[in-house]
Amino acid sequence: MTNAVEIKKLTITTKEKKLVDISFKIEESTALIGQSGSGKSLTLKSILNLLPSNLELKLEVDSDFELSSKTIGFIPQNPFTSLSPMTKIKEQFFCQKERKEKLFDLVGLDKKLLDRFPSQLSGGQLQRVVIAIALSNEIKLLLLDEPTTALDENSKKVILELIYKLQKELNFLTLFVTHDINSIIDVCKNIVIIKDGELIEKGNTIEILKEPKSSYTKELINSTFNNKEFRK
Repeated sequence: MTNAVEIKKLTITTKEKKLVDISFKIEESTALIGQSGSGKSLTLKSILNLLPSNLELKLEVDSDFELSSKTIGFIPQNPFTSLSPMTKIKEQFFCQKERKEKLFDLVGLDKKLLDRFPSQLSGGQLQRVVIAIALSNEIKLLLLDEPTTALDENSKKVILELIYKLQKELNFLTLFVTHDINSIIDVCKNIVIIKDGELIEKGNTIEILKEPKSSYTKELINSTFNNKEFRK
């Protein structure tokens, strides 16, 4: 297992104000938690080098591998909108046929689906396709942006178990952005809580969920990330 990626300093600013100012480690499996607008997506985009040009980024990283498109995989929030609807599944990968077929085996999909269009697959199948595409390269780090939002409860559980299994088999780090606390309890060893672009609390997931030090963390836990007040 790759040891860790240490985000020693991450600041994102506009001309008027500072949006994000945090530091944390991505160790094994890490969840990034906070209400909408807390800076989670900006943090993810900064690691992917996808920030809008009007924002200024200062990023200091300590890692045993270079952060690039070849070492980082990304699973977006909605598999329905992340794939080209007019393109066959097999043409949306960034690897050779043998690798595609191996990845389909890993995510539990029939290779015949490679010749279909996204509209011909179920939501659960599409999410597996997106996971397979994210693993096109032999990545060191997988970033996940609320990957189960568009799925029903049963499909959500299956996909989370799959991600956990793949992480163990393929030895990559994960940074899991989500509102859903239930989705990270079993798959993320560590947790980072942010609010308004600032670090509130970080540490072992179970320890923080049992004994949160911050009142904000307590509110997030009690709300189970479903109350509307945390989605404003």
